[in-house]
Amino acid sequence: MSDEEHHFESKADAGASKTYPQQAGTIRKNGYIVIKNRPCKVVEVSTSKTGKHGHAKCHFVGIDIFNGKKLEDIVPSSHNCDVPHVNRVDYQLIDISEDGFVSLLTENGNTKDDLRLPTDDNLLTQIKDGFGEGKDLVVSVMSAMGEEQFGLVRFLFSRTIDQLVHFYLVI
Repeated sequence: MSDEEHHFESKADAGASKTYPQQAGTIRKNGYIVIKNRPCKVVEVSTSKTGKHGHAKCHFVGIDIFNGKKLEDIVPSSHNCDVPHVNRVDYQLIDISEDGFVSLLTENGNTKDDLRLPTDDNLLTQIKDGFGEGKDLVVSVMSAMGEEQFGLVRFLFSRTIDQLVHFYLVI
């Protein structure tokens, strides 16, 4: 053995897969599936039996969870399909920068600064208006297959000191 140090530059993640296999016949409506390399929410499933020696086929209709496009696929029910690992995490909105990035507070107190404002006009208006009015906002961020996007926005319930004092005096 040599006394030299070996340095390896890794460009991969920790080996966690972005998808997992699941038999096509077990995937149901409101589940998730990968269609044309896009993570989709299943909105319709139909199974058809084919001829004497054929396989039953599953017809999936899904909506891409990030861009809303409708995608379809037909797979033999006994074959495996890729199912994305879909996560939803809630963060508190701290700041909106001028270049369109948001600063989010994670559950453990760190900040997440790598997410842009959503492109959806309704969601964008909710976030900008709520933040501009000084409301505490909680945003849900959905992630799958290496992509992240805002899901929904909620306002934290906040009361003024006077309201809290009045509430306790009434009780």
